[in-house]
Amino acid sequence: MAVVHTNERRVQAHDYPVRAIYLHDLRIALGQGWQDFLAKRGDLIFLGLAYPVVVVLAAALVMNASILPLVFPLVAGSVIFGPVIASGYYELARRRELGQDSRWRHFFDVLRGPVAIPLAGLTGMTVLVFALWVVAAWFIYGPTVGALVPEGFASAQQFLRTVFATPQGWTMIVVGNVVGLAFAILALAISMVSFPMVVDKRVEPAVAVRTSIRVVRKNPVTSAIWGLIIVALSLVGAAFALVGLAVVFPVLGYATWHLYTRAVVR
Repeated sequence: MAVVHTNERRVQAHDYPVRAIYLHDLRIALGQGWQDFLAKRGDLIFLGLAYPVVVVLAAALVMNASILPLVFPLVAGSVIFGPVIASGYYELARRRELGQDSRWRHFFDVLRGPVAIPLAGLTGMTVLVFALWVVAAWFIYGPTVGALVPEGFASAQQFLRTVFATPQGWTMIVVGNVVGLAFAILALAISMVSFPMVVDKRVEPAVAVRTSIRVVRKNPVTSAIWGLIIVALSLVGAAFALVGLAVVFPVLGYATWHLYTRAVVR
């Protein structure tokens, strides 16, 4: 019986259909995310502060280490960790949907139980993509700006002048942005619905990633707009000394859950 049950689970896991989603689905998901935030803001505002604090500490660490060329890749690339940290919001949204207790302590339920292992697998994939992006950024820097000042930069001002006032600097900017866009598309494809799906269905990471890729392939324009919305709202949140992310981040977390429920037949 156990073998039959496992086989049935595997077949079901591979058979989650995906839906077409449109701009109005994004509006609805964001509206529902905002409503969820309003309902839970008293409990969770401090959790939303965790993400900007981590970003600031990481940037400070890099600056102290004088690895100036990696500051932008590290800060920009940190966006792909959003779905990892937002997994707790997916759990709260799932519990609210089922009418279960959704107090803030359940934010940490994803760290234990059946969801913890597949979630760790997805997190590992995210770390790998992030590491590859940082390595790519370093290899782009080396033969361009790095070749001009092989001994390293004495200050951030010198680095910025070299980047914006030399042909090698502009080459690094253009090539870096093109490569960064490729990594951003990859990150969006594998994470758009995979993290909420793992929290919801406890499926294997490979199943969740394949489903996420199918959602993006079926909805390339809507998915691209969703990615731009995430970047735009993150920039707005960061503009207020990163404190705005304490609001933006939970809203996007809840909205991602609701977009998942509209994109995947559960």
